[in-house]
Amino acid sequence: MDIDARIRELGPVDSEALTGVILAQGQAAWHQQEHRQRAYEVHRDTESLIMVFMEEAAWPEILVKKQTAWGQLADVAVPLMHDIIGRFYPPRGTIIRAMAAKLKAGGKIKPHTDTHPSFHLGHRIHVPITTNPRVRFMIDGRPHQLQVGKAYEINNQRTHSVANRGDEDRITFIFDYLPPTELTKAGHAAG
Repeated sequence: MDIDARIRELGPVDSEALTGVILAQGQAAWHQQEHRQRAYEVHRDTESLIMVFMEEAAWPEILVKKQTAWGQLADVAVPLMHDIIGRFYPPRGTIIRAMAAKLKAGGKIKPHTDTHPSFHLGHRIHVPITTNPRVRFMIDGRPHQLQVGKAYEINNQRTHSVANRGDEDRITFIFDYLPPTELTKAGHAAG
């Protein structure tokens, strides 16, 4: 969503429980679902634990399905997402995507904008799980350092990229929230 800024810091969040669960996942869990890496060239250096994902081909119908990481992450991720939504966004919307995304050490996500129509209507929230000083998150050519323990909304309609020049993987929990006003614009009744 174009939020009239490159990034908006939402403030502190208690992500400790989610961090523990994500970091406890074995390497095999990160390879259970590789749709994003195959479908989007910019994500080839990433791995994902996907909780829920919208069927993009069904748009404007909003079909959200639980994915392979639901069982591992939902107990701690759902309360965190609801806390963030409750503090910063109108209620009665829909979470259309939720996942932990890992950018491998030495990896990059090339400059891009998120083009599917749902990205124009949804708020994209990032909750850093791990990072390092050599991660560069660029939005409109300007660097941003996202900190663990805080949440941010990213303007995904502006050109953005990430480079992880560090020796450790960078992991971020990401979710997309469609508020009720945007559901109505997409042709759906809020409820």
